[in-house]
Amino acid sequence: MKKFDYKYLKERTWDNEIISYIAKIHEFKGRQDLYTRQKPAELDRLIEIAKIQSTESSNRIEGIVTTSVRLKQLVENKTTPKNRDEKEILGYRNALNMVHESYPYIHLSPNHILQLHGELLKFTAFSYGGKFKTTANEIAKTLPNGEREIIFQPLEPYETPIAIDQICSNYNRILENEELDPLILIPCFILDFLCIHPFNDGNGRMSRLLTLLLLYKSGFMVGQYISIEKAIADTKDEYYDALARSDQRWHENEHDPKDFIKYMLGIILSCYREFEKRIDIARESGIKSTSYDIVKKYVLNQIGLFTKKDVLLGCPSIGSSSVESALKKLVEEGIIIREGAGRKTCYHLL
Repeated sequence: MKKFDYKYLKERTWDNEIISYIAKIHEFKGRQDLYTRQKPAELDRLIEIAKIQSTESSNRIEGIVTTSVRLKQLVENKTTPKNRDEKEILGYRNALNMVHESYPYIHLSPNHILQLHGELLKFTAFSYGGKFKTTANEIAKTLPNGEREIIFQPLEPYETPIAIDQICSNYNRILENEELDPLILIPCFILDFLCIHPFNDGNGRMSRLLTLLLLYKSGFMVGQYISIEKAIADTKDEYYDALARSDQRWHENEHDPKDFIKYMLGIILSCYREFEKRIDIARESGIKSTSYDIVKKYVLNQIGLFTKKDVLLGCPSIGSSSVESALKKLVEEGIIIREGAGRKTCYHLL
C-alpha cells in the first residue's frame, strides 16, 4: 500500500548541488523582494509577458496550440475561443489568473484542487472538470515503430481521493511546523501528484499551476515575472527524464525524488537569473536616455541568432516600434546582421 508521509525527507542528507541550489534561490529571493517593494513600472510589463508565455508553454507541452496572435488575444480577453484547443487555453488563462491574484486565499486542499481543475476545463465539453478520475489511466509513450509503451501506472480511481487528501495534509503539516525547506517539499509534492495522476485530463497542466501556487504561498514569486512553464517546456526532455528516474519504485515507497528536486530547483534558479538580467536592462533604461542604448546593450550580450520578439522580451521597458527602430539602426551601423524576411527575420552580431 502506498504511503504518504514527508517526514522521511527530514532524515535525508542532500548533496552539495541541491544545497547550493537552495542557498542561491533564497539569495535571489531576497534581492527580488527588495526590488519588487519599490514597485517599478517594468514589473507590469514582465507580468504581462509571463502570463502569455506561461499559458502558451504549459498547453504546448500537452500538444494544445494556437497561433501567437490568437493566443495574445485570448490571454488579453479580446476574443472568444474558436475550437477545443482555444477553449482549453482560455481555461488555463483563467486558472493562472486565479493563482496569480488569489494565491493567499487558496488553501492546499482536495476541494481547492478540484475547484482549480474545474476552472481549467470550464470552457470544454468535458463533464469531468472538477472531479477526480473515474476510470484507470496510465502514463505511456509512443515508440518509433508506432507501438505504445506504458511507462508508469498511477493509482486506481478508488485510491485517488484518499491519496490527494494525504499529500495535502502531510504537506501542510510539515510546512506549518517548519520542519523542512519548502524548496525540497514542493517538488516532492508535485512528484506525488503526478504519480497519483488524479484526473482524467489536465494532470500536467494542474501540476504546473500547483507548482506556482505553492511557490507563491512560500514567498517565491519569480513565476509572476518570468514564466516557469516556459522554462519547463524549453527543457521538456530533461523534465520527463528526471520524472522517470524519480518515480521508480514509487508504489513500494522506495523511490528517490532527488533527480526531480534537482531539476525543479534548476528551473526556479534559472528563472530568478533571467529576472535579474531583465531588471538590469530595465535599470539601464533609467540611466540612459534612448531606446537604442538599451537594445544595443541587450544584443551585444547575445550568442547566436535572436529575433525582434527576443529583444522585446529582454527589454520590457520599451515598445515594439522603438525596438524595431533600434534594430534598424544597429543593422545600418554594421553592429548586427539581419537575415531572412517577414516572420522569419532574425539577427546576429557581426
